[in-house]
Amino acid sequence: MDIKKSAIIFNGFLHDFAAGIWLAAMVTITLLHNAHLEHPEVVSVLNGLERLFFWGSVVAMVTITATGAGRTFTYVENWYGPDAERMRRKMLITKHVILFGCFAAGYLYVFGKVFH
Repeated sequence: MDIKKSAIIFNGFLHDFAAGIWLAAMVTITLLHNAHLEHPEVVSVLNGLERLFFWGSVVAMVTITATGAGRTFTYVENWYGPDAERMRRKMLITKHVILFGCFAAGYLYVFGKVFH
């Protein structure tokens, strides 16, 4: 396998991995915030962890965006045939609109929890 194909595969792996990290960070921030509401004696420790996960999620989002842009340039035309590719493109656009909404909603949801 040549370097270009290896880089394309690695880019896709990194994109998916960063997406998982982003989602896990959102869930973790929520759980940490709930824990510090129940146990005010550990707020100072948990606030630092919330911020750590928040900034880690920002790095993950930047990685998702950069590797997603990379995927655009390595897209294979008509891999499944013209009809299937039209449907695939529509589904990809729909998926990305939903995911950008999830990014925005996720950050709106956790920002107040992290920086209160």
